[in-house]
Amino acid sequence: MSARRGTKRQAPARNESERQAKLQTILDAALDVFLENGFADARLDDVAARAGVAKGTLYLYVPSKQALFEALVRSGIGGPVGAIEQRIPDPDVSAEDQLRALFHVLRTEILGTRRRDIVRLLLMEASRFPELAEVYHREVIVRGLRILRGIADRGVARGEFRSDEIARFPQLAIAPALVALLWTSLFQRFDPIDIEAMLEAHLTLLMKALKGHLS
Repeated sequence: MSARRGTKRQAPARNESERQAKLQTILDAALDVFLENGFADARLDDVAARAGVAKGTLYLYVPSKQALFEALVRSGIGGPVGAIEQRIPDPDVSAEDQLRALFHVLRTEILGTRRRDIVRLLLMEASRFPELAEVYHREVIVRGLRILRGIADRGVARGEFRSDEIARFPQLAIAPALVALLWTSLFQRFDPIDIEAMLEAHLTLLMKALKGHLS
């Protein structure tokens, strides 16, 4: 997600392409305002001003602040998850390659972009606004875990994997991604870590464990 800022008021969208572009501008502005002010103190007036649209125009896209957050999750992270859902079940691709493709998307499309800030925002606000956690769980977590379980089940069924631990506990597979998110947010300036190399090392160990190659 790119950060678009501006104070000049924009004209209403005239076609679907313009509408999607304007919605993206609003979502980028919302993420900025949510991160700067916190969800509780963020105002739709501020989002509209940051996006360069009238508040009335903003209401043409989202009816409330929570709806704005939901749109941010669906567009920002739900989109890549949906793309994975379409690609991963290919029967001609090995379970290992499917898992590696999933991690590639995780590295490049989430941890490597502003989408990671959506997760950071959720970690900051979920305790006070459990409904935000519910939205993220529904739109991202449930779907992501279903993808992981599907890969693991296919791997076991094909004889590629000897272990079914990831099917039973798919959270184990994505735990290092949360570590990477927290580390880059809190400690990277003091103790830099190569996140891509760390995730690759995790994936290597994970594949050895699934294939029963650990001594």
